[in-house]
Amino acid sequence: MALALHWAAKGMYLTAPNPRIGCVIVRDGAVIGAGHTQPAGQAHAEIQALRDAQARGNDVRGATAYVTLEPCSHYGRTPPCSNALVQAGVGRVVAAMTDPNPLVAGRGLAQLEAAGIAVTSGVLAEQAHELNIGFFSRMRRGLPWVRLKVAASLDGATALAGGESQWITGPDARADGHAWRARAQAILTGIGTVKADDPQLTVRGIDTPLPPRRVIVDSRLEIDPGARILQGEPCWIVAAVDVQGKCAEKAAALRAAGHDVFTLPNAQGKVDLPELIRELGRREINEVHVEAGSKLNASMVREGCVDELLVYLAPSLIGPGQGMFALPPLARLGDKRQLRFHDVARVGEDIRILARFANTNIQH
Repeated sequence: MALALHWAAKGMYLTAPNPRIGCVIVRDGAVIGAGHTQPAGQAHAEIQALRDAQARGNDVRGATAYVTLEPCSHYGRTPPCSNALVQAGVGRVVAAMTDPNPLVAGRGLAQLEAAGIAVTSGVLAEQAHELNIGFFSRMRRGLPWVRLKVAASLDGATALAGGESQWITGPDARADGHAWRARAQAILTGIGTVKADDPQLTVRGIDTPLPPRRVIVDSRLEIDPGARILQGEPCWIVAAVDVQGKCAEKAAALRAAGHDVFTLPNAQGKVDLPELIRELGRREINEVHVEAGSKLNASMVREGCVDELLVYLAPSLIGPGQGMFALPPLARLGDKRQLRFHDVARVGEDIRILARFANTNIQH
């Protein structure tokens, strides 16, 4: 199963909105076929592994297939993988997890058992869940997994008071940040960051056949049409103003350039962030990577839109500067927002912390 997870990771940037799945077929302790899920509409991991075994001249009848998620049992963009395994005559299937997709949800394993194939599930389930945490989130909550990234000095400054921030963290941490960008299907930022930094928010240094969609929270539709983020792949621009009214001409020009402009206002005349996250789920986004300023960061946290913080801390002190979150002061310590450390690692000269909010829980 560990080898199957290794194969699944090969599809990290390929499979969305489908999960990243790996499959290895084993006979007498030797791998006779292996594969991972291809882009949506193409072969799943089980089909790839069966084809690989055939190409090697290996007979899979009676062999064991290890797959990192329950084989699908429904007709979607591709035929059911459970049918293919039955027809191939494998003797046993070991799945890391059952599929949270309600169209599958145990039916694939039941079909295999009904065909006389021995079935086991729950092997390295936690690792398989982490690899597809966004898919599980979307299937079970209707929401993508939202990861908010910040880079700061050891005393918590993300930039000098005047805005200078390049570079607080080192090259290894910056490269690692691009890897986290690449695994998401959407990179979300705010108009404040676009105005201040004119970022591209693209993935660099990693081959991404499916580049993440850039999503810009821009309540008053203030974005400059010449902003670098609008170059290249189309963006989704989320406003609160009536784009059919005074902003109609600008919205039309942005749409003519290929961008999607839509409105999700709340009662305060800002973008309704929880509704935006729900909309991203409806658009089949599994993972959202947030890179924004302290105001939007705080709003995302305050409105319960963040599942996980990705924090890079540099071994430096900056003193008074811009902070991570522009949250209001608390009246009492008991009102603090509690997180739990999920992972802490050294990345070059910096420290990377993955911290999850205590109330975030997607069962696996």
